[in-house]
Amino acid sequence: MNDIRPAAHPGGHSPGRLAALLLALALMLGLSGTTALAAPDRSPEPAGVTVRVPASRMDAVAAMQPSWNLGNTLDAIPDETSWGNPKATKSLFDTLRAQGFRSIRIPVTWTDHQSATAPYTIDAAFMSRVRQVVDWAVADGLYVVLNVHHDSWQWISKMTTDHDKVLARFNASWTQIAAAFRDEPRSLLLESVNEPVFDNATEAQKTQFLNELNVSFHKIVRASGGRNTDRLLVLPTQGGSGTQPLLDDLSTTINSLRDRNLVATVHYYSWYPFSVNIAGGTRYDDAAQKDLNDSFARFHNTFVARGIPVYLGEYGLLSWPDFNHPDRVERGEALKYYEHLGYMARAAGVTTALWDPFAYLNRETLRWRDPALFNWIKSSWTTRSGTASFDKVFVPKSSAITAETLTLNLNGTTFQGLWQGGTRLVAGRDYTVSDNRLTLTATAVTRLVGNRAYGVNATLQARFSKGLPWNIDIVTYDTPALSNATGTTASFTLPTQYRGDVLATMHATYADGSNAGQTSWTPYQEFNQAFSPDYPHSTIILTPAFLNALRDGQPATLVFHFHSGAIATYHVTRTGTSVTGTVS
Repeated sequence: MNDIRPAAHPGGHSPGRLAALLLALALMLGLSGTTALAAPDRSPEPAGVTVRVPASRMDAVAAMQPSWNLGNTLDAIPDETSWGNPKATKSLFDTLRAQGFRSIRIPVTWTDHQSATAPYTIDAAFMSRVRQVVDWAVADGLYVVLNVHHDSWQWISKMTTDHDKVLARFNASWTQIAAAFRDEPRSLLLESVNEPVFDNATEAQKTQFLNELNVSFHKIVRASGGRNTDRLLVLPTQGGSGTQPLLDDLSTTINSLRDRNLVATVHYYSWYPFSVNIAGGTRYDDAAQKDLNDSFARFHNTFVARGIPVYLGEYGLLSWPDFNHPDRVERGEALKYYEHLGYMARAAGVTTALWDPFAYLNRETLRWRDPALFNWIKSSWTTRSGTASFDKVFVPKSSAITAETLTLNLNGTTFQGLWQGGTRLVAGRDYTVSDNRLTLTATAVTRLVGNRAYGVNATLQARFSKGLPWNIDIVTYDTPALSNATGTTASFTLPTQYRGDVLATMHATYADGSNAGQTSWTPYQEFNQAFSPDYPHSTIILTPAFLNALRDGQPATLVFHFHSGAIATYHVTRTGTSVTGTVS
């Protein structure tokens, strides 16, 4: 993953449940199709190595599931610890192996450890450090994917205007890397380049340049001898994108090389509006699910069904989790995404590598920062879990208590009941189930909310025949109340009584109906980039980027949407660097 965020994924039309089920069924039924290529497979890894790699590339990549990225470490700029992570240790790989991972992707940025002019020599000490890290992982019985990472946008992207120099440096880099790792076990895979992009290039040029790099990489590694003659080599699409034209371009390259030890790689960070919470993407809805279903269908049909394995070199949600800021993606909706992705990857026959810059595994303590989140990811590797339409039931404090209903997403499981801690709720008295509709009775809700203090009053667990239970918070709330405020473009906050509610998104427009804010293509601005809740201090922060993007002297109407369904309207006007906010 580059530190420059990818462009938004195109939106899709909402599918029905039947369409989604048929898609999943079609994937599972189509897993057996393969197409033979001319070149024969090499023999298996000889006895005595840490991992006995299957002769078949399909079997080898399948054996790599699941995978994990050593993100923001050897790829950090300029040095290994520059982006906040400690140096990698042998204990790190011991931990990952014990947690069930079977392969590790080690992104490496070579730029600051390499001369910028011919012969583009890589620093021997850095090469030695990379090899040390690789060898630790290999010694733990892990497959390893080693690549050229942020070099993609630091200098490879300039191929349009400096073609010969870029190609020469790329070739020199891989000549040195291939020589350094030629005798490593075949459990080491080499990946040509991460998320390749080409500045100011036409579509035809982009296709040409990436093909040129991939073919050159292939030729150099294969000619370097040792285990590189039959090592699995990983080739990417442009930008790691999974759109059909770019998958087709990569398919053409792989087929032209006629090498049965090639692997396709793509990345997947979900439907962009959901991944960063923009354009109203607050829920893992039909559009987000369709984007994932369609993507994995393309991966399967373009490659896996034709005998070419797919390594999903990175997946996750952009900027989530981020323990330094409020969650931009609602937690339960994020869990649905991870559950769904694990299932569809298994159905499509795709090996998945979690992108972890720091957010999942604490590299200092070697413990998961959010064990419950990791449990959902881990569970998705082998089974499905049931969920519900939301993970909260909002009960208005200012109204009489009534029955509350959620929709169960069974995902092939059967509903087993509701628990509060160790106590099982009683069907008929506390809840009823009709088809996939779970209804809490008014009597049960009354007991669960207790004294009706704002916030979470109780947490239930919906349990299913397999997989993990689904937590449901019972929340007392009232519509949040905002207050007038003044400030500057550098610092402006709205006093906000949240009253138990949770902020979902912000809609911003001018009187003429045009969009207000730095994101002009949608009225729903990006969470944490234009606005951010500050629950401990009872405010909503409007960021300098959002405020400076407002038209001078023209009031903007902000509509704050909360997860309960409540909305609150506010008006904000920028005059020079002064900002005034008033309640509607």
